[in-house]
Amino acid sequence: MADLSELKEKAAQIKEELRQKAESLDSSKSAYEVRKEFLDSKKGRIGLLMQDMRSVPSEQKAEYGKTVNELKVWAAQRFEEIDAKMKERELESRYKSEKIDVSMPAVKIAHGNLHPVTQVREELIDVFAGMGFEVYEGTEIENDYYNFTALNTPKDHPARDMQDTFYLSPEFLLRTQTSSGQIHVMEKKKPPIKILSPGKVFRSDDDATHSPMFSQMEGLVVDKKITLSDLKGMLDVFVKKIYGEETVTRLRPSYFPFTEPSVEVDCSCFACGGKGCPLCKGTGWIEVLGAGVVNRKVLENCGIDSDEYSGLAFGIGLERIAMLKYGINNIKLLFESDIQVLNQIGDQE
Repeated sequence: MADLSELKEKAAQIKEELRQKAESLDSSKSAYEVRKEFLDSKKGRIGLLMQDMRSVPSEQKAEYGKTVNELKVWAAQRFEEIDAKMKERELESRYKSEKIDVSMPAVKIAHGNLHPVTQVREELIDVFAGMGFEVYEGTEIENDYYNFTALNTPKDHPARDMQDTFYLSPEFLLRTQTSSGQIHVMEKKKPPIKILSPGKVFRSDDDATHSPMFSQMEGLVVDKKITLSDLKGMLDVFVKKIYGEETVTRLRPSYFPFTEPSVEVDCSCFACGGKGCPLCKGTGWIEVLGAGVVNRKVLENCGIDSDEYSGLAFGIGLERIAMLKYGINNIKLLFESDIQVLNQIGDQE
């Protein structure tokens, strides 16, 4: 049978155990677990004392209940003090971990950049859009007619060889130039026509300045009385926008099956101002693209009257423009996603 003296011994023992455990607590979580051990309404050690009241003599029940309640109040107050201390300790620990030394150098925030080729592509589109060009993006898989025949490329032309072109079948291939898109446009649209055709092209070529896959941007203008002078004026605007207002162009005779006359377009070296340097190999000029007046046969293949209309076309290698602009000497650096290279390019922006 329980009595008051036994209860007082248990109460003293519970208080001592609670004090000892309170000294070893190190977090709010551990304090919560100890609180449950002593004050849980069903299984707590103090709560269980009330179950013994049934065996306490009637004359001691009131005093017994009072003693248990006082113990419960004492324990609750003690745990409130413990909780406050744990929270203060955890807050102090958090402050220490989050403390910022204002004398330390600031952490540099890394900013992403568009890929150099993408930057050049968007820049060129902006330049030519200002001249009234629209963008047409064709498919990367073409048939032989649109990639070669319609562009006046002879059957025995080296570009048609298996070692130069990626054929998927005797009829279909990976396009070697975005000029094929010009044929699609001229078949479907009547002049005047003014389009840019950017995209990836594929050729069996691989060295420091060539890649089996690269990006190209073809331009096409078809209208009445279009001449080579229009082409030069347009390209003058292009190089000044890309390489600076002091840059000028020159045209050198060349040959392309789909243009006649055909020219290679050079711009004055933007690094040395035309005086001669390693970039321009001492010549003062840098080759940037090929162009010409659209061959009459190409216009006629698309159902356009070559006596009434004429056109001009140019093809720009975007990787070449990017390499010149950012001083990159190996085209493979543009495909390797080397963070150090891309960061250096980003720093030049």
